[in-house]
Amino acid sequence: MNNAEPLAWFKSSHSGPEGGQCVEVAAGSNAVHIRDSKTTSGPTLQVSPEAWTGFIGLAASEQYI
Repeated sequence: MNNAEPLAWFKSSHSGPEGGQCVEVAAGSNAVHIRDSKTTSGPTLQVSPEAWTGFIGLAASEQYI
């Protein structure tokens, strides 16, 4: 990623110290970047801020048993 903007990656506060099945997220100027927290040098997924907002809204509305 040459000339890429610097990204501040973070994990959910629900992530435990052992790692597990976590993702990291960073907000860029035109996209939200998502990566596997266990493979930080691996590929990333980029979605529009609107798509990310919709995903978070759906995830927050789910009922967990």
